[in-house]
Amino acid sequence: MAVHTPGLEMQHQALATLSSRYITVDDLPWKETKFKGIWIKVLMEDPDTGLQTVLTKMEPGSVLTDHQHVELEQSWVLEGSLVDHEGAVNAGNYVWRPAGSRHTAHAPNGALVLGFFLKPNHFF
Repeated sequence: MAVHTPGLEMQHQALATLSSRYITVDDLPWKETKFKGIWIKVLMEDPDTGLQTVLTKMEPGSVLTDHQHVELEQSWVLEGSLVDHEGAVNAGNYVWRPAGSRHTAHAPNGALVLGFFLKPNHFF
């Protein structure tokens, strides 16, 4: 099965193909990204298709540089806010962006965001 949670492959290997995969998110380590002050936990991914569910922690003032959403992207802001040239999405709220949309995302006061991607972003 290509779909997995990075770091938990061995733990889930013994499960039947159609068994649920329960993830204790606090047990997954934060992984530093190439963007200063931005950390991720990949909750689920399918490397064959690019499908991902990602928890992203953005420190206050961090910036996700100019990027394009290759396919539909969805973000639910759990804490803080995410701001771009079109507006802001605050804690408890949700935004989705069509395939082909492009922006730079800022977290002026920090943010914790649950993101759903059909394909990875393209960064410029």
